[in-house]
Amino acid sequence: MTPDEIATVLQTAFHRCDAASCPLSARQKEILLQVLEEIQRQSLSGGSDTPNPLDELTPEELETFLAFVKTEEEQDRTWKVQLLNDWLHNQDSGNVQFVRERYGLQWLNRVESYHFDKYAYFEDALKLRIGDRIEVSNALWEWVQDDGPCKREWFGAIVIQIDETSNVSTNCVVRFYNGAEYEIAGIYEWNRYNWRWPKK
Repeated sequence: MTPDEIATVLQTAFHRCDAASCPLSARQKEILLQVLEEIQRQSLSGGSDTPNPLDELTPEELETFLAFVKTEEEQDRTWKVQLLNDWLHNQDSGNVQFVRERYGLQWLNRVESYHFDKYAYFEDALKLRIGDRIEVSNALWEWVQDDGPCKREWFGAIVIQIDETSNVSTNCVVRFYNGAEYEIAGIYEWNRYNWRWPKK
């Protein structure tokens, strides 16, 4: 959603609260609008400037951690869930035990899918799952040129279907926030350049 769409949704929510005899106080409305302004400032400045937590790992730790994540994804398991389960059951996490001992839960919670994008050789290791939020480029449905009138734009979407039945390519259906749906052929194979993990 764009900041303007969020503002419209907030105003609608304010009116519905009033109609339901549960009005928000002026202070509550003020807080919500301040959060909206912060979101707008972040989107105008290009998003969050928070550092990539993967950069905090030593080169050896990074290589081990990326290999672990890739292995988990290949076995269709979510790497973060696997680590958290090990921690909850006080089980050894093998080669990545250093994450718990040296970095901890706060570091793990900071790692998002888009952080892996920095490592170009690793970008295809994270598989899409139904319900994942991604950003899709308009280059999928219109001619986009770096120096032409149509520039590359990104639109938020949710993965609603993944078809891996073909040996040649994987197709994916996404739903945009306006309700429209779009099928992306070759999501990993030839259209990887046209989608990305959103920066929160």
